[in-house]
Amino acid sequence: MITEGTMAPDFTLNRDGGSTVTLSTLRPKPVVLFTYGSDGTPTCTNEVMEFNALHAEFQAAGVTVIGVSKDSAAKHDKFIAKMGITLPLASDHGGHMMEDWGAFGEKLFFGKLVQGVLRQTFLIDGHGTLAKIWKVDRVKGHAAEVLAYVAAT
Repeated sequence: MITEGTMAPDFTLNRDGGSTVTLSTLRPKPVVLFTYGSDGTPTCTNEVMEFNALHAEFQAAGVTVIGVSKDSAAKHDKFIAKMGITLPLASDHGGHMMEDWGAFGEKLFFGKLVQGVLRQTFLIDGHGTLAKIWKVDRVKGHAAEVLAYVAAT
């Protein structure tokens, strides 16, 4: 499991538009990476749309924002086209990145213990260090909370 203050494990993932994203190539820009369950589900859509609504403000602050789910890049493309999303969405189709980052595991889902994506947000500074990790219980307002934190640091 990763912790704040440690180096973020590098990864290369397929992303929307047929390209890939490699975390280490984004340096020296800070990165906000958020994990979510699936494109098109109500809570996940709300989370993506809240980050998307603030995408220009994150960019103005010099921060790259990337959403990651286990959905395929093709599914991301359809979701982006349907919802008018401007931020990149990456595909951890095998779930290996999320497992390495501690963003996949046991959680309660409608009162049952299941294995699934754990909603988390990671701030990686320009040196590749995990500056902050949020375990997200409530989606509403979370993207604004992350932006406020980034603006204050």
